[in-house]
Amino acid sequence: MLAEIITIGDEILIGQIVDTNSAWMAKQLNLIGVSVKQITSVSDDENHILASLAQAEERADLILITGGLGPTKDDITKKTLAKYFGMGFRRDAGALEMVTSIFKKYNRPLIDINIQQADVPDGCEVIVNKNGTAPCMWFEQNNKIFVSMPGVPFEMMYLMDDEILPRIKSRFTLPSIIHKTILTVNIGESFLAKEIEEIEDNLPEHIKLAYLPNLGQVCLRLSAKGSDEATLNTEVEFYARQIIAKVQKFVVIDEDVPFEKAILNIMKNRGVTLSTAESCTGGYIAHLITQHPGCSSVYWGGAVAYAYSLKESILGVKENTLTKFGAVSEETVKEMAEGAIKHFKTDYAIAVSGIAGPDGGTDDKPVGTVWIAISNKNKTVAKVFTFSNKRIQNIERSAASALTMLLNLLKEDELKE
Repeated sequence: MLAEIITIGDEILIGQIVDTNSAWMAKQLNLIGVSVKQITSVSDDENHILASLAQAEERADLILITGGLGPTKDDITKKTLAKYFGMGFRRDAGALEMVTSIFKKYNRPLIDINIQQADVPDGCEVIVNKNGTAPCMWFEQNNKIFVSMPGVPFEMMYLMDDEILPRIKSRFTLPSIIHKTILTVNIGESFLAKEIEEIEDNLPEHIKLAYLPNLGQVCLRLSAKGSDEATLNTEVEFYARQIIAKVQKFVVIDEDVPFEKAILNIMKNRGVTLSTAESCTGGYIAHLITQHPGCSSVYWGGAVAYAYSLKESILGVKENTLTKFGAVSEETVKEMAEGAIKHFKTDYAIAVSGIAGPDGGTDDKPVGTVWIAISNKNKTVAKVFTFSNKRIQNIERSAASALTMLLNLLKEDELKE
């Protein structure tokens, strides 16, 4: 079964909001064996929407639409769908009851523009939206299914989980799609491909290998599609073991988790703790870590210390070190990391100090110069990096590099045990 996702709204096309709906829906569809053929974002323009619907109908069996269902004049999805299917309108009793109950719950007056939310194309099946005023609408034409949902992410997610996905699974016999992810670091994509070339060449036709590079990391994803889930799992695991054995020293984890989560898992299994001392990254490393549930068993906290005075008072950096070498230096970043170990009483610490940009650079320390140090109770390792003049990229690259250095020290300590 092939699906297409259409998101409607000028706010997506001008970059005012990021389309997270499509990524989430694609993942959920893939889990039940539905392949997404295409994802399209269209403007709040009737002709553009009509053309996109017609094209999607030619390509896919299931068309999922989000956005453009609000009560204001710029929300034209409902009227455009009625035109596409040649339908008039009716007032749906279930949708009206939901709209009325929502406004009553919040003690707000129900005006005509809100009541009209219950008006739907007369040939669609209404799926009541329990979390908002815009109903979900299910259309069928020429053995194709169209589902129109609100663009508000949590409303769409509840509708997908509670209504749309269960209907699709019960109605169709879907294949199994199996994925296996292997996260690697310290090796480039082309070198990795060369290492596992023979294994990749011998993969059966129904198993595909994808390379997903990202800031010093490469994820390898094996994907298999077929009718027998157990057999697929066995096959994918067999080839995954071959790949891991071939590039073992570069493998971080064979799960589909972010790099920082993989490191948290390693540290949790060893019973060791971590703190951070950040300057130019502004707490970004702490953010990456703390977005994962259970991180508190490893991550004890940290400091964002831009000013010299805070580097001294919180992390114990010596005044003379800052005066003589500056904040962006090997000496300072080492003292930051060692100060975090001492003051936060953790087993490991990450410290970062640099010039994120776009200004603030000098001839000897241009924008993009970043010093990173990793400490444990016995050793401190420091390294300088020269990134670009793009602030956000420098912050992200600094975080990725710091995590890689932490992983390398963890591996080194493991060999000593």
